[in-house]
Order: sequence, then C-alpha cells, then structure tokens
Amino acid sequence: ASASHRASIAAGGPRRGDRRPGGAGAVGGPWTGDADESGRAPVVSRMLVQVVRWFAPLGRREARMATSAGLLLYRRGPGGVEVLLGHMGGPFWARKHEGAWSIPKGLPEADEPLHDAAVREFTEELGAPPPPALVDDLELGQVKQSGGKTVVAWAREGDLDVEQVSSNLVEVEWPPRSGRTQLVPEIDRAAWFAPDEARRVVVKAQAELVERLAAMLDGLPR
Repeated sequence: ASASHRASIAAGGPRRGDRRPGGAGAVGGPWTGDADESGRAPVVSRMLVQVVRWFAPLGRREARMATSAGLLLYRRGPGGVEVLLGHMGGPFWARKHEGAWSIPKGLPEADEPLHDAAVREFTEELGAPPPPALVDDLELGQVKQSGGKTVVAWAREGDLDVEQVSSNLVEVEWPPRSGRTQLVPEIDRAAWFAPDEARRVVVKAQAELVERLAAMLDGLPR
C-alpha cells in the first residue's frame, strides 16, 4: 500500500469492504483490515504509518550524503586571478594531472550547514583554515559530477602558502579489490592556477564552478 493509503486508514478512512472512489473497478481494490471499536484503523495499519514516518527522512539523509561542500579560494595578482586547487592523493592519482585536481570539499556532518562543512573541509584537507572572509563568500551554486555526487561550492578571496599544505589522511584499498588498505593524504599537494589552466586540470564537472567564479569577478570592482 502507498503511504497515502496507509495514512488514510490511520486517519479513520474507508474500512473493510469499502472501495476507493470509482466503484468496483477502482485501482487498488477493496480496503482491508477492520477498524477497532474506536473507529480507528487496525493496529498493524497504524504501525505501518509510524514506520513510514520513521524512515521517510532516510531519503533526505541519503541525498545529503551524496552532496559535498567545497570552498574555492582565489587571489588577484599582477598576472590576473588565480584559484587554489588540491591534487588528489593516493596511488591512483599519483601520476595523473588533468582531471586529478579538485577544490577542497567533503561531506557534511549530520545537521551541519553546507557552508560550515565547506570551511571545515578546506581546513582538514589543506591543514590550515582559509583566510578570514572580508566580505560574504560568493555562492557558486552546484554541479553534479559523473559519479552522481553533487558539489555545492562557495568562493573566497585570500592567499595561502601552498608549501605549508598538510592534508588529513584517508584509508583506501589498493590495489583495487585486493583487500589491502593504506593511509594516504586526501590531498598530496596544492597549487595556484589561472582560470583557463584550472578548467583544464580540475575534475571535469568542477570546471563549471571556476567558470562561474570568473564570470562573477568580471562584474565586481577590483
């Protein structure tokens, strides 16, 4: 039965023998289960409604777990705007360049605001907090990566010494399907890129975030 069907029963809706509007041929057939003396639905039906209420939020949590939050740091210099990207760590990415760079990002904790998660992940992956925001961070919106994960990002102006980057460690299975694991830095190095170069080396879907930032900065005072 659908959630609306069960909810209708629990609310004292049609009893056994009743049919949905439309008569005998109505989709779904007869309602089942006798009401109790109070006129309420059977205990089993009320339990089903409660189960639906318990598990309905799971879909929202699963969707949230498929969303990463990131912070794209940028700076302006004599040569123009540059953005900060991190090279993904581990043996799979070790010899790769194009498509192997990413904005610092990660999954939010339970009930953690996405913007807070973006700042926290930046700090964890680079080993230092982002520079204080002098103005509100720019909202870059979201993109969906090829694996299905959604990335929501903000941009902040500031500088960071990439020589001081020290990332957190994550456990990966290597070689794949070997059952053996090892600890690797989530980001093994960081670098500043001009927007055109950044779009070439960053994870493909994230190139749109760099593009959006460049477009926003064109309309802002220098």
